[in-house]
Amino acid sequence: MTPENMTPDLRPAAPAKRHVEHFVADFAETPLQATDKVKEDQAPLSLWGEAWKNLRRQPLFLISAFLILVVVAVSLFPSLFSGIDPASEACQLANSDAGPAAGHPLGFTQQGCDVYARVIFGTRSSVTVGLFTTLGVLLIGGIMGALAGYYGGWVDSILARINDIFFALPLILGAIVMMQLPVFRANRTAWTLVLILVTFGWPQIARITRGAVIEVRNADFVTAARSLGVSKFGALMRHVMPNSLAPIIVVATISLGTFIVAESTLSFLGIGLPPSVMSWGNDIQAAQASLRSNPMPLLWPAIALSITVLSFIMLGDALRDALDPKARKR
Repeated sequence: MTPENMTPDLRPAAPAKRHVEHFVADFAETPLQATDKVKEDQAPLSLWGEAWKNLRRQPLFLISAFLILVVVAVSLFPSLFSGIDPASEACQLANSDAGPAAGHPLGFTQQGCDVYARVIFGTRSSVTVGLFTTLGVLLIGGIMGALAGYYGGWVDSILARINDIFFALPLILGAIVMMQLPVFRANRTAWTLVLILVTFGWPQIARITRGAVIEVRNADFVTAARSLGVSKFGALMRHVMPNSLAPIIVVATISLGTFIVAESTLSFLGIGLPPSVMSWGNDIQAAQASLRSNPMPLLWPAIALSITVLSFIMLGDALRDALDPKARKR
């Protein structure tokens, strides 16, 4: 066979092998213990331990916690922050709308009352209403949300419809209507206000609790507890609820500031706490008559209210970032 009759080879030629050099670092240069060192004698941190570790490094948490501690101390021991007790010392009309003086750094109201003393002693009423309303909302909303989320079925359907009914009623509007009833209008106390705010404030906590419980109820540790003979209610109280508290605490912290604002709003409208009870809402309502001539009696309780509410909102934001694993990864 001649070269002219030969069929050319159409197969591609094999690529030439390239010489590739691999460089491997010496083991002594990258010690494994220095890279992935784990303290074997230390137990792993829990969710709350990890959250506290992150919170201690957050300026937002430190500032808000300090402000809240100051507000709580003022509400518990107002006499330590003011030498004047407005409840026992009558206001002097001779000091009406007077400016700051010795022993009276914030001046006087139109009735001649010391503004600083009223702001200090008014802290207790506002904080008390907000605190006990939050506790009541957590109790009622937590129970209903936990039962609805864990048991499901007809229990969830009934409780969800009740939740929807109360959730459709605005908090302030519902409280205004309820406070106009003769039984409540004749007994305007802090506990009356707490009862009404709890009545219209629990649905949000119930929804948050229901969602958190639904997310946890099918976890492996709950199934393991049930297989070991733990009752349904026992698994709910011992395993599901402790692992569902993170979002509930965040919402409750922010809601506390909301309830303080609600009390001040109702008192400002004249249907909250009676005028004889010192609160920031009552002081703001009384100072609006002399707003143009002397705005200071209105300004200072408004500043105290704003700082307190802002502190609880900032604390809630800090807790949300610390207790949310997804937020820690961002």
